[in-house]
Amino acid sequence: MEQALRSVVWKAVGLAPASQWGWWVRHCTTQEQPPFAPPATRGGEEGPPRGGDGSSRLLQEGSSLVAASHPSCERLVPQSRPRHKARQTMPDRELWISREGDFSKERKRLERKPLFIERTKGSEILFGIAPCSLALSQSRRSLFRLFLKQSSGSRRLIMSELVLQATARGVPVHRVTRRELDALCRGQVHQGVCLEATPLRFKSLEEAEKPDLVVEESRNQQLVWLALEQIQDPMNLGALLRSAYFLGVDRVVTSQRNSCPLTPTVSKASSGAMEVFDVYSTDDLRSFLKAKTAEGWEVVGTVSSPEDVENVPVISCLEFQWNKPVIIVIGSEGDGLSLETQLLCHRMLAIPPGRVLHPGIESLNVSVATGILLHSICSQKLKRGD
Repeated sequence: MEQALRSVVWKAVGLAPASQWGWWVRHCTTQEQPPFAPPATRGGEEGPPRGGDGSSRLLQEGSSLVAASHPSCERLVPQSRPRHKARQTMPDRELWISREGDFSKERKRLERKPLFIERTKGSEILFGIAPCSLALSQSRRSLFRLFLKQSSGSRRLIMSELVLQATARGVPVHRVTRRELDALCRGQVHQGVCLEATPLRFKSLEEAEKPDLVVEESRNQQLVWLALEQIQDPMNLGALLRSAYFLGVDRVVTSQRNSCPLTPTVSKASSGAMEVFDVYSTDDLRSFLKAKTAEGWEVVGTVSSPEDVENVPVISCLEFQWNKPVIIVIGSEGDGLSLETQLLCHRMLAIPPGRVLHPGIESLNVSVATGILLHSICSQKLKRGD
């Protein structure tokens, strides 16, 4: 009687007895063939239990496992569903923040990779305000493009002047980002300006011996030339050219062998002096010194330690006096003047230190030492009214 009453109740609510549905769950987990079709779920027919006894709880807790393990039962066994839909989907605000973060990552990835700017064949990139401005004002290079970074404040006026210079020369102006300027000059200090141009070359000594130049120099016997033997560091070469230009040196001659060429780094280190100052080169510096000696010039070498020199008198640069054209010869950063070049000098100059020096710091940087020597020598030239 009790069992019949329970069956009537199950049918009234549209459910099947737990015993039958429990068998169906066991069938799905053991892959048995049911002897009859699964219970229907609509109308007044028998269907899966919707709660109330242990079998229904077993179904709810194991439904995901049944569906995952037996795809054939996925459409038959109900899946567990979240109680609130908001827990399943991401809120709109969180979704926007997530997407915004993805956009930011992509933007940063693109920013790390500068845009490629194809250069004209055979060109180089000058960088820095002074080198680019002086190169634009002269006619010693062929100019292709001027690259500028948008600037404000004091540099805004400078950038406007550069644009005017480029326009006067017919040079296209391109506004680019700082990253692109960094890529163009390979991370050097560009000050927001780069200029694509042809390289500068050393002039040959034959050009220095043109008749008009010789006549002009013959009127003035207070000539000072600077000869460089195997200067290899572009920063040193640039500093040397800057000092020579500032202090009034008439010519700079460098040896071709083991010497630094005239690169954009040299121009930047010279603060643009390389753009307006002629630099000559020779493949035989010793023959050049011999020829100048025969013409009546005095050849003066430099040395940091007087005891390292033999057969050539060494004096302090403060005691040096000259009354005819002079050539000051500067040696390389590490070894100084070669022995063969020393023997071609009439005198050697040394800079007296201001204190007793510790071992290891007995000498000066080559560009600093040259600046001191040039000031000592060229100041005599100024006192004589040149």
